[in-house]
Amino acid sequence: MRSMEKIRQARVITAIKTPYTQSGEVCLSTFDKLVERQIAAGVDGIVVGGTTGEGQLMNWEEHLMLIAHSVSQFADKLLIVGNTGSNNTREAIKATTYGFATGMHASLQINPYYGRTSEAGLKEHFSRLLDIGPAFIYNVPGRTGQDLTPDIMTPLAEHKNFVGVKECGGNERIAAYERQGIACWSGNDDEAHDAIHEFDAHGVISVTTNLIPELFCDLMRTPQPQRNEELKPLMQWLFCEPNPVAINTALAMTAAVKPVFRLPYVPLSEQQQAQGQALMAQLQRGELVGDAQPRMIDKQDVVYI
Repeated sequence: MRSMEKIRQARVITAIKTPYTQSGEVCLSTFDKLVERQIAAGVDGIVVGGTTGEGQLMNWEEHLMLIAHSVSQFADKLLIVGNTGSNNTREAIKATTYGFATGMHASLQINPYYGRTSEAGLKEHFSRLLDIGPAFIYNVPGRTGQDLTPDIMTPLAEHKNFVGVKECGGNERIAAYERQGIACWSGNDDEAHDAIHEFDAHGVISVTTNLIPELFCDLMRTPQPQRNEELKPLMQWLFCEPNPVAINTALAMTAAVKPVFRLPYVPLSEQQQAQGQALMAQLQRGELVGDAQPRMIDKQDVVYI
């Protein structure tokens, strides 16, 4: 177990990509290589099976296996956050209980999506999950269709197991929360540098670190406005389609993972790949995760599972 203070010290947390074998299974050997690169870069933690890690496309057996594997391999080196949230409170409780039983340090909890509920229902949903163990609450209205406003979040923050908020509502809201003593991690990579260095965010839960972990970590630890502006086009390209479409494509382009895509995710178009290739070509080879210079994905190599 990690103390709440220790958990909140994690500045850069990677929403780690889940790689697959040609037959469609989770590729643990490749997963371990990806995580080891994150450790070498100085990342403080990983979210396992988040949106970027395609937890929404896994069955719970796969999902909880990957959390348990991450704990077994890396819990002494990284904060392990299991994305065990759901729009179904019963399923979220079951998955979160199992996740903590395998040794994860904290959970990531989303508000119910599609089957949206009332403010009272939200508070009850999160309270039941916070009772189980330390949790980050994730506010991403673009995916859930519902904003977790300060009126909802402030009372939840009083719970002993409330770690903080992964907030996609912008830096002004982050600053307001931090003034109240509510810890925040930016959910927007292109805003994270300023969130930390100007708006007092505790950190970031990042997609971009999957691709350029050293560069991104450096930005988060030392104010570098000019370098941040130089890297922003790459960060924004990684969100040119709904995440994780672009990061899946980018890591296949650098040969960090096989071009195996779980539907409904497919590679970026050739035009979009060309844009990304040009952006990645501006970096030094060792700055990108992967063993190859970025190249367009051959359509014949793509496997859909």
